[in-house]
Parts: sequence; C-alpha cells; structure tokens
Amino acid sequence: MTSNLDIIRATYEGSPQDNSRHLLAALAADVRWTEAPGFPYAGTYVGATQIVAGVFQRLGSEWEGFAAKVHTYMADGNRVAAFGTYSGTYRKTGRHMTAGFSHLYELRDGLIVRMEQVVDSHLVQQAMKA
Repeated sequence: MTSNLDIIRATYEGSPQDNSRHLLAALAADVRWTEAPGFPYAGTYVGATQIVAGVFQRLGSEWEGFAAKVHTYMADGNRVAAFGTYSGTYRKTGRHMTAGFSHLYELRDGLIVRMEQVVDSHLVQQAMKA
C-alpha cells in the first residue's frame, strides 16, 4: 500500500514530466490549492484545470528553469508537509531567485484534497522587478 508520504514524494522527486503526471493522478476532483498571499499566483484554485492553468502553466511560461527542491518531509496521518527551496529565472527580467517554501498537503483516500503554500514571496517578487 502506498503511503501519503510516498504519494507526495512522487510529485517532487522524479523528472518534471513524472512529477506532473504523479501530481495530476493524486489530485482529488475538488482539490483546493492555495498559493500564498504575495506570491505572483496567489489565491485558491479548485480542481486540476484551475491549478494547471493558474499556477503550473504560468510557472512554465514565465520562469526559466523553475524548480521546487524538497529537503525535508514530515507526515502526520492524513497530512504531509514538504519543506524546500524554489529557484528559477524570471524571463522578463532575467533575474534569478531562490526562496524557501513549505507546502502542507491534506489527503483523503490516497488523493490530495488540499494544499497550502507558504513562501518567502519577497524574494520571488524581487526577481520579477525590472
């Protein structure tokens, strides 16, 4: 049986294509995905279509080499936290950033039903300024 921790790990630790495939497979139909205030994609997205269009497509088109590297996971029942570092270069300014993040996931029956992001958005915003 795959644990909640294994499900979340699989969304970070493979190739970008594998991570995306694993994430989409793990999202509940009514998943609520909250990007932190101050982050360029701040807000709550409901369902895979909104998450992909509002967050991941924008990350892919607006940033060069955007990556989320996790250094620590913590699991407690139906919750899994991932702590790590974002990095990438904002295409419009050519400025690179590295910013710490945490993602708190809640899972039900092996599917992600909620994700909440905390990030040092100031560092991200600085890279976006010309």
